[in-house]
Amino acid sequence: MSEFAKEEKALFDAMVSYKVPEIEKAVEESRKAGMPATAIIDGLGAGMTEVGVLFERGKLFLPHVLSAAAGMKKAMEVLEPELLTNGEKGTEKRSVVMGTVEGDVHDIGKSICSTMLQCAGFDVHDLGRDVPKASFVNEVKGGCTYCGMSALMTTTMTVQKEVIELLKEAGLRDKTTVMIGGAPVTQAYADKIGADIYGESASETVSKAKIIGV
Repeated sequence: MSEFAKEEKALFDAMVSYKVPEIEKAVEESRKAGMPATAIIDGLGAGMTEVGVLFERGKLFLPHVLSAAAGMKKAMEVLEPELLTNGEKGTEKRSVVMGTVEGDVHDIGKSICSTMLQCAGFDVHDLGRDVPKASFVNEVKGGCTYCGMSALMTTTMTVQKEVIELLKEAGLRDKTTVMIGGAPVTQAYADKIGADIYGESASETVSKAKIIGV
């Protein structure tokens, strides 16, 4: 059992409650308990994933999701100083393009990952959601050496593979570290399509990006 199991549950429950004051309270209590910022974000991220599941099942509605996202944003503002303090030097010149792939409009997890990469010293070009395949390639042509793609649906995860193929056609694949993630994505799928990094969570993605790269 995790050292911060109690705090992790409180963070998860607060996020699922989608009430900003509850989320802020859970974050503050976790910080008082000595929980690292990255672990707090993972706890909130797990809750945010559950919010997405409940939304898709019709148990929660858009205002609830937006409220939960607002709570996540508030938490990131509180935690950012600690993340910046712990950011490692030597990654300042690494540029990464981030985006949710074409046809997919889910971007909360991707946004969390973008923020954490930025706090770790990466130069992040976040293109948002429903990003055309060519846009990823153009950013790599412009100097990004990392390409991060999120897909939250099984119908859009195939786009990650298509972008990798476009990078190959452009002669850019060997110069690019490809990172993929999203609810339906697995390590096995990452291996199958030839991605370099699979991150189950934002902190895992950032940790791998620090040690794996072009």
